[in-house]
Amino acid sequence: MGFRLSKIYTRTGDDGTTGISGNRRQPKNSPRITAIGSVDELNSFIGLLLCEDLPDQMRATLVDTQHRLFDLGGELSMPGHATLQMSATVALETELDALNEGLDPLDNFILPGGTRPASLCHVTRSVARRAERDLVTLQQREPVSPVGIAYLNRLSDLLFVMARALNKQAGRPDVLWQQEKTGAE
Repeated sequence: MGFRLSKIYTRTGDDGTTGISGNRRQPKNSPRITAIGSVDELNSFIGLLLCEDLPDQMRATLVDTQHRLFDLGGELSMPGHATLQMSATVALETELDALNEGLDPLDNFILPGGTRPASLCHVTRSVARRAERDLVTLQQREPVSPVGIAYLNRLSDLLFVMARALNKQAGRPDVLWQQEKTGAE
């Protein structure tokens, strides 16, 4: 970090814009700033999830994920700069495969729920999906590294599997979706 913030407020954003690298200003509702905000929100939800009692490996993965999301946020605030590497996505896949090995195959959709940590995984997963959609929206307007989109896609998958693993560890079954019966039966 090239400078230190001695004062948090600057008043420069009072006009509805925010600064990105190169002393450029963007509207706070631009696709780029929306994507940065969604990645930041996702990181915050992972921080909340980390307040729960989690297995050590899962905790380590989530802590690393926070750092990678900060990399992604920095990348988004510096158009044309790439920080996040595909190896981060591969690491998520490795963890996903390891967790999924111990789970029963899915033969039905599941609903968010079960234990508190699993439910927080589901909330965090849905925020990851929104961040992914926001990056795709930005990519449709400006060049964006595809690594970030792949990373968020895999992260949402991992959070889904983490939720299932946490419920299983707690002895709670998946909450299965029960389709409403129609009058045709």
